[in-house]
Formats: sequence, structure tokens, C-alpha cells
Amino acid sequence: MTRRDFPADFVWGTATAAYQIEGAIAEDGRLPSIWDTFSHTPGAVLGGDTGDVACDHYHRADADVALMAELGLAAYRFSISWPRVVPTGSGAVNQAGLDFYSRLVDRLLEAGIAPAVTLYHWDLPQPLQDAGGWTNRETAHRFAEYAGVVGRALGDRVGTFITLNEPWCSAFLGHSSGEHAPGHHDNAEALTAAHHLNLAHGLGASALRTVLPSTGKVMLTVNPSVARPASDSAAERDAARHVDAVANRIFLDPVFRSRYPQDLLDDLRHLTDWSFIRDGDARLIGVPIDALGVNYYTPALVAAGPATGPGAAAFPGTDLAHYVPQDGPYTAMGWRIEPPAMTELLLRLHRDYPDVPLVITENGAAYDDVVAPDGQVHDADRTEYLRTHLGAVHDAIKAGVDVRGYYLWSLMDNFEWAWGFSKRFGIVHVDFATQQRTIKDSGHWYRSVIAANALD
Repeated sequence: MTRRDFPADFVWGTATAAYQIEGAIAEDGRLPSIWDTFSHTPGAVLGGDTGDVACDHYHRADADVALMAELGLAAYRFSISWPRVVPTGSGAVNQAGLDFYSRLVDRLLEAGIAPAVTLYHWDLPQPLQDAGGWTNRETAHRFAEYAGVVGRALGDRVGTFITLNEPWCSAFLGHSSGEHAPGHHDNAEALTAAHHLNLAHGLGASALRTVLPSTGKVMLTVNPSVARPASDSAAERDAARHVDAVANRIFLDPVFRSRYPQDLLDDLRHLTDWSFIRDGDARLIGVPIDALGVNYYTPALVAAGPATGPGAAAFPGTDLAHYVPQDGPYTAMGWRIEPPAMTELLLRLHRDYPDVPLVITENGAAYDDVVAPDGQVHDADRTEYLRTHLGAVHDAIKAGVDVRGYYLWSLMDNFEWAWGFSKRFGIVHVDFATQQRTIKDSGHWYRSVIAANALD
């Protein structure tokens, strides 16, 4: 095989999220988030698991940074726990929470690892949820205040800030399907939340611009769907078009074109009158950003109408389309493995939004990893998944797409949201009973890729 080199300045990293790894949920002034509330709701999370301890990263950050250095990482994307920094969601700032992240940033820089900060990875302070959460427009303004607090505290040392992670999940899994916190089931509410998340991004980006140095970069991370029709029928082609509107263009068009797509507005008038969109919102949302974060795991196959039959699942936020099962191979999540779909997605984003650089902010796979008798974790399936998907990124770059970096999901096994501790995405194995970390074979392989800046 021909060696595939990446650009000389390509950034190699891994990613995590605060609630998934930190633990210490009631220490040093932190108050509950919606995920604390949700995970303690009977039946909400598989096995009754919670993030109360998770990977205990709050107490083990120094050792975890040493692990990152051992892996040869050039960058680390982590999220800030909003209720650790501004415990009630607005007002008083918790200095102990800010100090934790300041120390983490310093340790990363000492290890030669560039920090990339995500401000919101789904852990809304519970007091804001009690006031309506993302269905309340005021939450977007509270987010902007919080963004300014973090930007002022860390912006002298952090070069990249990401406002939101996957707002589609916050809006639709949180408010339509109810799979994520706060666990609601209301399509109209999900659409309201989506708009207020867009507004939060725009207001937060503007707040960051006022406090960051001129070199500071502001991003948004989305998880665009590669939505394909289940057949070539006109109805199912239209279903795929509709899913593209609700999954992708509902966020991308306001940010990059300062408007919502007309077909989205028309499709869903039976659910909402869109009155939560106010004059001037387009200008507030559509502020320029420096790059778009792209999270990719698997493509989607969709059919028209509500979900019926074995294996079919409703597409959150609408009754006009649903997911249908796809052929394998699959990861342990049951997600189809299709690396060319990642290339397809990157080419599409480059075509439709050509002026924004792209960064892969998440990509990875869950498998049923075990520690072997030799004390190692031999996860060949994950290594192959990563190899083929990095090849897909390379194919996109070769085709002219401006991809600046790759943050592998995830640094370590963690609390996988509604799946609890049952799904392992990490290149570092975590024994959740002892908190022992073990670099998996995939982690050793990734270190060699980083060192070579190439795939063999």
C-alpha cells in the first residue's frame, strides 16, 4: 500500500466530555446538571448507571494528561462543566471550578498538548432547566454570559473554543425522543430548543470574540447525518430530503447562510408556527466562525412516514420520516460501518459551505473490549475502524476539502450517556471498579500514526 501523508500542520488529538469522565459531581461547589437529574431517574440509563464517579478524572487529571503525552497527542478536546463554573447557570462564578480547568490547561501546555475547549456538551445547570431550559430564550443569553466567563479565564492559553457540541442531540434526543436529558417527548418543544441552541451559539461566539485575543478561534461542532432514502421512490427520496433539513440544515443554514431552509419551515408548520424566531435572530446566529467541527460515526437509511415494523425507529422531531435497519458490518452500538460515507459527508459540506475549514471533532467506535490474560486490550476491530475512517478523511483532503485536524472519540472508556458504562469507545481501557487505565492496541497504533503524520 502507498503511504498516505497528512498535511504538515494537521492536528492530531482525542476528545472527551465533562459529565462522561469527571465525576466529583458535588465537590468544590459544583451543583447538579440535567444529566445528574436524568441519570438518577429510574429507567433512564441502562443498568441505572450515573456519572457520579465516571472515570474520576477530576481527581486524576494529572495522570490522564501523562497518558495523553504517552500517546503522543498534539491536542486534547475537553468540555467545561457549566454547573461546575456557574453552578446555578447564571450569576455567581465558582472560582474553584474555574481553577480546575485552569490547572488542566496548564498541565496540557506543559506536556506540549494544545487544549481545545467545548463550552457545552449537554450538561445544562438544573436551575436553568427548571426555568424552561432550552425552550426558554433566556437560556441562550445565560450561555453567552457563561461563554464570556470561560473565555476571559482561559483565553490567554486556549487557542480554540467550541460553543456547542451536537445541538441536534440536545434538541431532538433531549426533547423529542426523550433518550437524553431532560427526557421530554414533544416535537414542537424540540424545534423551539433547536432555535434557542442556534441563538446560544451565535451569542456565545460573539461573547467569546469580545474577550479572546485576535488569535483565538471560535468553532461550532455538529453531527451531520448522511441520510439516504431506503428506496428510489419519490416518497422516500423526499423523506431523505426532509431528514437532511431537520438533522443538518436546521443548524448549518442559520450559521452559514443566516436563514432557515424554507423546506424545513414548510414541512413542520403542522408542529409549530415558528413564532419563537424573532426579527434580528438571523444576524445574531450567523456570526462568522473560524472552523466547523464535524462528528461522524455512521450513515442513516430513512423511509417515509412514522416508524412501523421490526427494527424501525422514529426520526426524532418529526412524524414524516423514520430510520430503517441497515446491513452490517456494525460496531457494538449496532451502527453500520461505512468509511466512504464520511468522505461523502466532508465533500458535501465543502461543496455547500465552501468557505469554512473543517475539523473532525469526533470519530470512533464502540466494541466489547476485554483485558486479555497478558494484561493488554487487543481491539483489532477498533484499529481497523480508525484506519479506514482516517483513510476516508485523507480521501477528502486529497479531493480538495480543507480538513485541519482529527480528534478521536474517545480518549478513554467513559459514561456513554443513556448506555451507561455498557459501551466502550476509548483507546484507553478503564476498569471502572479500580479506575486502572490501560492503553489499548488501538491507542498504540494511533500513537504511530501521529508520529508518522501518515497512514501506511
